[in-house]
Amino acid sequence: MTEIGHPFRDPGLLAQALTHRSAGAPHNERLEFLGDSLVNLIIAEALYQRWPQVDEGALTRARAELVRESGLAPIARDLDLGSRLTLGPGEMKSGGHRRDSILADALEALVAAIYLDAGFEACRAAVLPWFEPAMAALPPPHKVGKDAKTRLQEWLQGRQKPLPVYALLSESGEEHAKTFQVSCTLTEPHVVTEGQGGSRRAAEQTAAEAALAALEALREARAG
Repeated sequence: MTEIGHPFRDPGLLAQALTHRSAGAPHNERLEFLGDSLVNLIIAEALYQRWPQVDEGALTRARAELVRESGLAPIARDLDLGSRLTLGPGEMKSGGHRRDSILADALEALVAAIYLDAGFEACRAAVLPWFEPAMAALPPPHKVGKDAKTRLQEWLQGRQKPLPVYALLSESGEEHAKTFQVSCTLTEPHVVTEGQGGSRRAAEQTAAEAALAALEALREARAG
């Protein structure tokens, strides 16, 4: 498992980090508890150094953006943790190795395993490169933490326009892996977009992002 950037002296720690509780003990829940705090510390320190003039609020929002489940799961996929997880039969059948929550927990457990295996300096050296692309992609500090729905609402309120209306169009798939299709309708200007996601909230965010893009296209068209 060379992708993680750390050769384990104690392979048992690595095995435990990648063992879900559905597979029995020893599993990774205690490691996950420790890893959560380590990830928060490592990212907080990195942001503190990267943005020396930024206030606490923006730093807190940026950290939350990076360490939430939807930020950790893609890193776990980049490290191919899903294929290495040890799961119980039920989780294997339901596709647990693809689920964001299980992948994010495994990533946090892996961070703790590295820390216990080699100490904080080695842990930080291994973990920071995993987050580097996401940190580089963060928006300017004053915009961090504002999701698409919030930005769309602020855009409309700032121009005294009616707020968007979101509607669920459809949901499909198995109970553990549903897909939601949602519309976002603006009346002034008239814009209708759609979004898809693994939850209604995620689908609404996608639809709001599309609405913001449509508003920007309208603005550019009028300016041209």
